[in-house]
Amino acid sequence: MYTLTVRDHVMIAHSLDGELFGPAQKLHGATYVVDVGFERPELDDHDLVVDIGLASEALGKVLAPINMQNLDELERFYGHNTTTEFMARHIFDCMAEAIHDGRLGEGARGLNGLVVTLSESHVAWASYRGQI
Repeated sequence: MYTLTVRDHVMIAHSLDGELFGPAQKLHGATYVVDVGFERPELDDHDLVVDIGLASEALGKVLAPINMQNLDELERFYGHNTTTEFMARHIFDCMAEAIHDGRLGEGARGLNGLVVTLSESHVAWASYRGQI
């Protein structure tokens, strides 16, 4: 299995609902380092997993609507705790949509897996992996 990973970051604010979250129940900020790994069993006709430029561009476009935003104020997240795990799945879904819509080029149609990792610090991160 081949993997190509691109990286970006996003700055957000949010609060988490429930005593379990302790001080994170209050509004606070986070800067996530976002890694998206694209997986396929064989390289394409150009010996690529995916076009790295298109992958980076797509990730930037996926992150733009949440960058520098208070996630508590975005309608799409109402009723959800925007935990690191939850946001990894959200970004996964958006990147999978970009792949299916052809925004990563025709070569990306051969991808069969995607893993999104959000690092909230040097000691804590969460990932969501799935087939596409």
